[in-house]
Amino acid sequence: MAEVIFYERPVALNRAEHKDLRLKGVPNMKFAMNTHSVPLTAAEFGMAARDLLIVFAGADAASAGPIALLGLRQNENLYVDAAGQWAPNTYVPAFVRRYPFVLAEKPEGQPGGDFAVFLDAGFEGFDASDGQRLFNEDGSDTELLTNAVGFLTEFQQNIDRTRAFMQYLVKHDLLEARNVQLHKGEPESGRGITLNGLFMVNEEKLRALDEKVAHELLREGVMAWIYAHLLSLNNIDRLARRLDEREQAESSNTTTN
Repeated sequence: MAEVIFYERPVALNRAEHKDLRLKGVPNMKFAMNTHSVPLTAAEFGMAARDLLIVFAGADAASAGPIALLGLRQNENLYVDAAGQWAPNTYVPAFVRRYPFVLAEKPEGQPGGDFAVFLDAGFEGFDASDGQRLFNEDGSDTELLTNAVGFLTEFQQNIDRTRAFMQYLVKHDLLEARNVQLHKGEPESGRGITLNGLFMVNEEKLRALDEKVAHELLREGVMAWIYAHLLSLNNIDRLARRLDEREQAESSNTTTN
């Protein structure tokens, strides 16, 4: 969850240095066009499962974390079009929505809390004269910044809850490595995509849990998150259709040009 993508020039938010900084609305999400997956917190599973494929990625089960798979080719987000518009009526992960702000751990020994607010100085929405201020004239946080920090804080809390969730999955050996194979075109064409390095919950092991453990997972909310993950696996077909539509559009553009 600590991976920082999208951020071209992350700098610590500073009241003196950024006292006149403003944030204006940017009507696109082009910053997310080239990422095929983003981390997802367990608290989002219920909403994300309607639209996105939720799997776990990592070197092994012990280090795996949940991700929303957004594309089937490297450097391509199938939920963002050429104009930078996210697919309408489709869930946008909190990892994406927090941009251009992010919480990052402070260097050891610095005063204050464990985390500091950073921003992407390369974001086109930051301006010295246009948009909403981050700080009031007296140096206090504006409502915009207060809400942004609140969102970041909640996101960090959900990261901690997700770590606890992953510990349950590892403790009870519920994750299994899976390679996902997608066939493209006619089956005999041999065309397809193979997704490696993914983990999913093993349903047989889940059903085999003893009553005491199952009740604990239910009480802690873990069971609901597990089933949201399992339900989301049906979205692999929707993701494949998005790729087909993208490839057809590319082919049409090539023919036209």
